[in-house]
Amino acid sequence: MTEAAPRSQFLSLHLLETLAAVLPVRDENAQPKTLVFGGVERHMITSQARRRAERVYARSRANEGRGALKGRSMGVRTREWAILTGRELESDHGWEKERALDTARAVMEGSGLKFGDPLKPTVANLTKVLIFAPSDAAMKIAEYIAAQATEVEQWRSAYREAQARAEAAKKARRTAKKKTASPPETEEPGEPSAVETAAATPLPPLPKAIRDAVLLALAPRDAVDIALYGRFLAEIPDSPNVDGAIQTGHAFTVHEAEQIEDFYAAADDAKLDRKRNALSFLDSADDAGAGMTGYQSLISGTFYRHAVLDRTQLRTNLRVAGMDEEEAEKAASEAEKEFVNAFVEAFPEAKKNSTASTGSLPALVLAFEGERPYNYASAFQRPVDEGPVSAGGEGPAGPAAVRRLLRHHTFVSRRREDLRTAKVLTYDPEIDMLLGELALPESLTVVERAEDLTP
Repeated sequence: MTEAAPRSQFLSLHLLETLAAVLPVRDENAQPKTLVFGGVERHMITSQARRRAERVYARSRANEGRGALKGRSMGVRTREWAILTGRELESDHGWEKERALDTARAVMEGSGLKFGDPLKPTVANLTKVLIFAPSDAAMKIAEYIAAQATEVEQWRSAYREAQARAEAAKKARRTAKKKTASPPETEEPGEPSAVETAAATPLPPLPKAIRDAVLLALAPRDAVDIALYGRFLAEIPDSPNVDGAIQTGHAFTVHEAEQIEDFYAAADDAKLDRKRNALSFLDSADDAGAGMTGYQSLISGTFYRHAVLDRTQLRTNLRVAGMDEEEAEKAASEAEKEFVNAFVEAFPEAKKNSTASTGSLPALVLAFEGERPYNYASAFQRPVDEGPVSAGGEGPAGPAAVRRLLRHHTFVSRRREDLRTAKVLTYDPEIDMLLGELALPESLTVVERAEDLTP
């Protein structure tokens, strides 16, 4: 049996995709995001939007029993862990709804998490920050709370009473500031007032065993997507954070930004039905005009995007999560396959119903190994000139970008001995013909499936 060639630490992925009349990500003014590169404005699809699309795509497939990670533990990023835990206590352990939710929130507060304003129902039971944790975290916390119900509820009662006293003390201090009266005669000079005493009383700490159980449930554990994408939870210093194994760059157009302001008019069905059944000209005229009008910005262009998988970091994360070497190696191999598939297939879902953007397929994917990451953004620092070749231009941006990217890779690979096992995939028949015409290096292989981009 032939021994497999050693694998490099980094897998670099580079992709070109052409999009028409889409809006996959917007800024705070509902405008397309942009950056200036090479002296001109380019449209941008942020790495955050791409990473979330890829992460959710892989998680959905795993939960549905599809893909390389089927059956693996995955994570959920949410502010609703107290709500989810309360539901578990209610449905699986028979707790009354209000009791379950209040206990779940109190326990998580005692563990170090901060929640929204209790006087605002919409945020009262949401953590201040999103927490990326294994999907079964709420179930595990609920199981522990139910198993230790007496101890947990005794602590919760004392905790809520202390909170109420502290809140009353705060209100009293605010009221006292508005008054100019002297201190009450009943209190000796130099002694703290009742208000000061109540305010200074610390909240009873959550018993260590309960806190440890909560932190263990929220820890990354064996959630593969946390090992891939990482997480940072600053609110609880002793909760383990994870350095992600994936680096993702912002996608940008290889040419100058192209944008249109699309005017739209939405019909009012009831108005049109009334107009259709009008008995007189005047009745029909009263219902003239659209139900609603507005503008939306849409972008088109060929985008370059790039991501890197650090295989060493991925295996380290899985080992730290508790896997032995053999299991970590198996999980890492599966995670790599699913990451590559998600990089090719997943797309942000903003405006998907009105633009059909999620049906896009890449014009070209280039994958190769190396001892360090390689970013080829500089291949497009000079924007592609889409003018006719006969007039000195480069022609359509898609084929022009493919020529540039592969030329750039060929040039770099001649100077870097660590680059190997390069593969390309296209879903565009014109690009496929172009690949046959280009002088590609012998180390580069054309494949027909995303699964073949990585060993």
